[in-house]
Amino acid sequence: MNEQRRLRVALLGAGSVGSQVASLLLKQGDALAERTGAQLELAGIAVRNLDAPRDVELPRELLTTDVESLIVGSDIVIELMGGIEPARTHILTALRAGADVVTGNKALLAEHGAEIFDAADQVGASVSYEAAVAAAIPIIRPLKDSLAGDRIDRISGILNGSTNFILDKMDREGMPAAEAQRMATDLGYLEADPTLDLAGYDAAHKAAILASLAFHTKVSLDDVHREGIESITDEMIEGARHAGYVVKLLAVCERLTEPEGDSVSVRVYPALIDRQHPMANVHGGNNAVFVEAASAGPLMFYGAGAGGRETASAVMGDVVSAARRHIAGGVGVGESPRLSLPVAPVGRIYTRYQVRLEVADAPGVLQEIAGIFNDAGVSVATVDQTQVEEGPDGARSRAMIVLATHRAREEALRATVERLNASDVVVDVVSVLRVEGE
Repeated sequence: MNEQRRLRVALLGAGSVGSQVASLLLKQGDALAERTGAQLELAGIAVRNLDAPRDVELPRELLTTDVESLIVGSDIVIELMGGIEPARTHILTALRAGADVVTGNKALLAEHGAEIFDAADQVGASVSYEAAVAAAIPIIRPLKDSLAGDRIDRISGILNGSTNFILDKMDREGMPAAEAQRMATDLGYLEADPTLDLAGYDAAHKAAILASLAFHTKVSLDDVHREGIESITDEMIEGARHAGYVVKLLAVCERLTEPEGDSVSVRVYPALIDRQHPMANVHGGNNAVFVEAASAGPLMFYGAGAGGRETASAVMGDVVSAARRHIAGGVGVGESPRLSLPVAPVGRIYTRYQVRLEVADAPGVLQEIAGIFNDAGVSVATVDQTQVEEGPDGARSRAMIVLATHRAREEALRATVERLNASDVVVDVVSVLRVEGE
């Protein structure tokens, strides 16, 4: 066998994903050499604490706190530190040194992706980030390569396994929200500070990455309309079940075509999904991404959305691709040319809605409510009375009704809700949920 070229690989971070990547690089050296045509040498592993406990036992001599020295002279730099800094600085240093970068850092790419990709283009290096969205699910490369000649109209998906686990427990087992969150924490789905997951930030970072890639335009975290699941109650889950829906934290990236020109809508919010839709059957901590392309049609990607080994699989796929590029020669393939489509405010979207109201149980109430919807241009499809509350003397005093709308513009629905809140016959606007996937 001819002597193979050796490529130095620097690994930044040895957490749950990084330690698994290190283990694969060390244990599968021969197999990786056969796939890439090069011996991948793990030059070192940058860590903050040399003595911290790790999921996988790693050779002590590979651990270092000197990140700069490790990066210099490396051919491929794998960044799995997370966070914005110092990860951003280390990635830029690696790119300026001519190294290819593999990263799973969704927050960094969502907020500084343009800067990083520009730095890579200037030196002909590549930045790969399959692990940044949906862990083991291959979605970045299909959008970047396989569907590059198609027009993507819409991407919708369950991109956060933690919230999906919680909502799934509430739906299928009737588990109270607080108990489901405690279980998610105990199983490692939620961090001690669960805000990134529960408030939708994690899914929003991923949505920004997918939208930027699918629509060839710059989308940052600030462009994403974001709502979390903090307000989802057991009653809302039960109401959704009664109507034939399931509640999911959904990310939607959509190309809007209007007379004034195309724009992009990117949003994350809890939404109702029909129980017959494939995404309604995404259970536990799994993720799913539903792509709608002009020529390819609807495509669904499903699998594990979290986990050290699962995410390491995506990282290693990018490492193999980077190694092959080094052996073949040539510059890295940059990001698609930017179309610079404007990002539309969420008020411009069209979808269906379910509105739950607590109202006075009196003659003329439904007529007044129907008039409020009609005046705002929102058409009501169905009305369902789900509960009647009795007063102290046994008289009917309040009713709970659920209204489902036809497709309507978000800004029209908001105007409707404002008028409902101001109406004397409405005791409370209990909830407003969008209906997606239809």
